[in-house]
Amino acid sequence: MSRPAEIRIVSASRDIAASAETLFELIADPARQPEWDGNDNLAEAAAGQRVRTVGDVFRMRLTNGQVRENHVTEFDEGRVIAWRPSAEGQEPPGHLWRWQLEWIPGGATRVTHTYDWTLLQDEQRLPRARATTSDRLAASLERLAIVAEQR
Repeated sequence: MSRPAEIRIVSASRDIAASAETLFELIADPARQPEWDGNDNLAEAAAGQRVRTVGDVFRMRLTNGQVRENHVTEFDEGRVIAWRPSAEGQEPPGHLWRWQLEWIPGGATRVTHTYDWTLLQDEQRLPRARATTSDRLAASLERLAIVAEQR
């Protein structure tokens, strides 16, 4: 008997009462990300790393002291940004974080946050990937909304 296929893409969406420009700036500037990280995993990023294009790499220190290099794989200003994290100096192991923003008439923005680990093969990383559920993504959306709506 075969096992059911494992779901390796999870997402969460939320309508936020802020412009896409405001929200995208919070997401595309790594120095701002620890303010709204729902996983409490991000400690800090140096200022001046604002993402501008596919191929950019930004560095983030995690709460456990490790540094991640995040390789930008998708970028459309104000609409889409995605990156693949890796340990310093290493190739990304196969997971991806994506943010998609869609303007809603009336001034709000629908934000969809996706975690895709379809290419992840590192056995040591699989338990954490499995633990990254849509509820955890929704926590980041909740915090992002609070920060953006206060601006």
